[in-house]
Amino acid sequence: MNKRPFIIDAMVVLPDHLHCIWQLPDDDTDFSTRWMLIKKQVSASMKSEKNHRGEKKIWQRRFWEHRIRNDDDYQRHMDYIHYNPVKHGYAKSPASWRYSSFPKMVKDGLYEENWGEFEPDKISNMNYE
Repeated sequence: MNKRPFIIDAMVVLPDHLHCIWQLPDDDTDFSTRWMLIKKQVSASMKSEKNHRGEKKIWQRRFWEHRIRNDDDYQRHMDYIHYNPVKHGYAKSPASWRYSSFPKMVKDGLYEENWGEFEPDKISNMNYE
């Protein structure tokens, strides 16, 4: 964060993937270096089998980025991230998945605690896995 600052607006960590929304400093679009540094730091602290390249089997080799276009796009991605544990069958509701920014969003008044017990219509066609 000191060398490559960013703000995490939303995040969910699942057993096999994660999603997040970041804010980068103005005129900075370097997601790649940040992901490389995060993966390197986490990998160094974990024991794991290695693949044929000698890399730990923790991360996929790539990532997908999406630039948020407007307020509606931002909200749809926030909803998608927070609903993801339900979508994948890890939780019955976003509030019951503790590896997420959802509890903070409820505390901040941005979501009702019972939000997401059913898939919201505006994210039903989104698939960023």
